[in-house]
Amino acid sequence: MNYGLFGFLFAMWILLLIGGGILVTLLGPIEVTGFGDLNLFIASIIKAVIAMILVVMWILILLKIKNWIFRKEIKS
Repeated sequence: MNYGLFGFLFAMWILLLIGGGILVTLLGPIEVTGFGDLNLFIASIIKAVIAMILVVMWILILLKIKNWIFRKEIKS
């Protein structure tokens, strides 16, 4: 059986769950004050930038895991 592929899929789902948890628990409550009517807009921009950074981090982590699994499979 090909356990490398299952390991990759497991890691992908774990990252998705962790990412969703981070977004809901840490980014959800972020509020900005002191900008008047722009408070919600600025808070949304901050949340969007952090979410995009997390997405790029998750993609890079998954690429590293994929490369590690394929190198291991090729050597076998």
